[in-house]
Amino acid sequence: MDEELQRLEDQRERLYRRLSAFGDFRLGTISETHTRCGKKNCACADRSHPGHIRYLWNTSRLGKSLAQHLRLGPELEQTQRQIDEGHRVQKWYRDILELNEQICRLRPVPEMEDRKELDALKKKLRRRFWMRRKKRSAA
Repeated sequence: MDEELQRLEDQRERLYRRLSAFGDFRLGTISETHTRCGKKNCACADRSHPGHIRYLWNTSRLGKSLAQHLRLGPELEQTQRQIDEGHRVQKWYRDILELNEQICRLRPVPEMEDRKELDALKKKLRRRFWMRRKKRSAA
């Protein structure tokens, strides 16, 4: 078990070192929308025309949706690269979480020799979780 734990900790250390290799990244998606400009002589005024293409970077922060217009060309390309890098960062993060959960399951629980110390810890933990339950039931 110690060998397995050491192997997982080494693997986690390698993953942590990979963090510095990530470049600029952002989360979200790029969507393509079609709009009409409203000019009578424009091609988009014809009903058969799909309209002008707009590219939007969409994301959400703290539960609010955000969108930013992107210009076709270098700005759109740069944003797509950053989003792709963001997906790689998210995969790295999921890998770290999974690895840490495995390490936590393998790590031995410390033994307490002193009976009074153990009873005090149990009392403290009961009180902590009891207070959480009281707060939830009051809400």
